[in-house]
Amino acid sequence: MGVNLGDLVPVDAVSLQDLNGRTVAIDAYNAIYQFLSVIRQPDGTPLKDGRGRITSHLSGLLYRNVNLIEAGILPAYVFDGIPSERKSETIAERGERRARAEREWTEAADKGDMRTAFSKAIQSSRITNEIVESSRILLTYLGIPVVQAPGEGEAQAAYMAIKGDVWAASSQDFDSLLFGAPRLVRNLTLAGRRKMPGRNAYRIISPELVSLKNVLDHLGLTREQLIDMCILIGTDYNKGISGIGPKKAHGLLLKHGRLEAVFEQRGEAIDGYQEIRGLFLRYEKKDEYDLDWKPAQREKSIAFLCEEHDFSRERVETALDKMEAKWMERDDRQGAQSSLDMF
Repeated sequence: MGVNLGDLVPVDAVSLQDLNGRTVAIDAYNAIYQFLSVIRQPDGTPLKDGRGRITSHLSGLLYRNVNLIEAGILPAYVFDGIPSERKSETIAERGERRARAEREWTEAADKGDMRTAFSKAIQSSRITNEIVESSRILLTYLGIPVVQAPGEGEAQAAYMAIKGDVWAASSQDFDSLLFGAPRLVRNLTLAGRRKMPGRNAYRIISPELVSLKNVLDHLGLTREQLIDMCILIGTDYNKGISGIGPKKAHGLLLKHGRLEAVFEQRGEAIDGYQEIRGLFLRYEKKDEYDLDWKPAQREKSIAFLCEEHDFSRERVETALDKMEAKWMERDDRQGAQSSLDMF
C-alpha cells in the first residue's frame, strides 16, 4: 500500500502528548484497515457481534479516538470516494492477495498452526460497505468530523493540511507527501504493542512525524522530482521499472532531474507517466467540509455499540466518560480564558 520511502526519509519520533492541541485529518480507510488487521482473537478471527457482524473496526475507532482526544488531539476522518481507473490493477491485485491469505488462514487454522493462522488472517482483512457505513455512524455519534473525499481520501486529507484547516495529514503511507501534505503523522491509529507477523515477538510502535520540507531538503529534490522518483519505483497507479528501488531512483533523479531524461538515458519508459504525475499534482479535492468537533452523543453511542453490536456497556460508558471529561476541561479552560480577556 503506497510507496515505501522509509529507508530514505527523515522521521521524528513523537508522543501523543507532543501533538496536544493539533488537528489531524486521518485517511479513514487506512485507519480502519489497521483496526481490522490487528484487533483479532488468537486464531485470527475478528471481533464480531451476536449477529456475526465484524466489530473490530468499531472497537478501534472508539478506544483509539478516546486516547487521541484525551491527549488533546482533534481527529477528522476522510473517506475515499471513487478511485482513479489507474488504480484498478492495484485494487484487483490486493483482492487476490487477500483471497489467497484467507484460504491459507483457514488451512493453517485447520492444522492447529495458530501463529501462521493469525499472520494470514491479518493479510486477509478487507473493508466492506457495511464496515464503512458503521464506521461513519460511530464517528458521527462520537462528535468526530467525517469528510467525504471526491477521490482519494489521502489526497483530500493532504489538501486540508495544505490549506491549514488541519495541522497534519495522517496515514501509514508516504503517498501523503506526494499529494503535498506539509506534515504527515504515521502510526497515529496504530501506536502500541504489536505482534510481529509470523513471529512470536512484539514491538512497540510509536507515532512518527514526517515533514515534507525536511524530506525534500534531505533528498535534494523538489516535490515534482519526488513524485517522478516514486513513479520509477512504482505507485498505486503504476508498476515501476524492474530493478529500480528507492535508492537507485533517488540517484537517477539527482543525476537527470526529470523522468523524461531518465527514460531517454535508459531507453525505456512508463506508459501514461504524465497522467500519473498529474494524479499527484492535480488530484480531485473539495473545499466544502465541516470540521466541527463536538461532545459525543452519549445515548446514541451507547445504543449503537451496546444494543446493536453487543459491546460491554460498562466499558463503553467508561470510554465516553473520558471523552466528556476532556470536553469539560476544554470548556473550563476556554471559559477561564474568556474571563481573562474581559480584563
